[in-house]
Amino acid sequence: MDIQVYTLDAFSYQQQGGNPAGVVLEAGHLSTAQMQHIAYQLGFSETAFILPSTITDYRIRYFTPNHEVDLCGHATIASFYLMATQNRIHAGHYNIETLAGILDVHIEADHHVFLTQPLPQFDIEINRQEIADSLGISIDELSVDAPVQIVSTGLRDIIVPIRSLHTLQRLTPDFDRIKHISQKYQVVGYHLFTLDTRSDAIAQCRNFAPLYDIPEESATGTSTGALLCYLHQYNLIPSTSTSPFVFEQGYTMNLPSRLLTTIELHADGSIKQVQVGGLATNIQQQIITLDL
Repeated sequence: MDIQVYTLDAFSYQQQGGNPAGVVLEAGHLSTAQMQHIAYQLGFSETAFILPSTITDYRIRYFTPNHEVDLCGHATIASFYLMATQNRIHAGHYNIETLAGILDVHIEADHHVFLTQPLPQFDIEINRQEIADSLGISIDELSVDAPVQIVSTGLRDIIVPIRSLHTLQRLTPDFDRIKHISQKYQVVGYHLFTLDTRSDAIAQCRNFAPLYDIPEESATGTSTGALLCYLHQYNLIPSTSTSPFVFEQGYTMNLPSRLLTTIELHADGSIKQVQVGGLATNIQQQIITLDL
């Protein structure tokens, strides 16, 4: 059985960079094992499978090369950008059923796609020395403005504040130790950031998820949503700034990516809604053959 798979780069910047994702449309006839095999053969950090739903517009399942995950931001952006450019859908709001819950996707007229993520869950703070050692840096190279902490807006990540852009770019991750620590704390991986940027971005980031066969990822939507909430929680978003907030990622991989985020607050300052969005580019097709 031949399966048509689309590939495209989500969160790309000026037609460059981004994070490659696979998308399989009309995947309702595929088994879990077949979806996992396609994701493994494709080899991208995530592949999205679009399925029918009885309660929302679409159901989406997401697979890394070795696991199914609850949610993937960049694969969602890629999926809806693809469907919009193919005129399968038009600008507007859509609901999707995922393992992380029922979520809203908004497509703008210029094909920018925004995913509304689950509200943040703040978990335990992690020993700073343990994390610094796994990154090959001294504890002094971590920022003291906020903790090393597990945060989730759909997927659990360890948010790691780095003092300087130089350190973020030059650190040497020990992927075996990061994998062990990720297992220990039951997280997907690390999301590192620094507020020491050289652009209009609020932060520059790196993401490591070797537990899921993703040594480094060039644009991570779910982690960026969690980071935005973390920055709000610890008053690290400048009071003079307004949405959308820009995050950069992938520069150390020569895959420059820009992620746009918005945050809406209740009157008491608590988070009402967080969205992460962007564009995609480089749409291609390939065929993966499955043994029946």
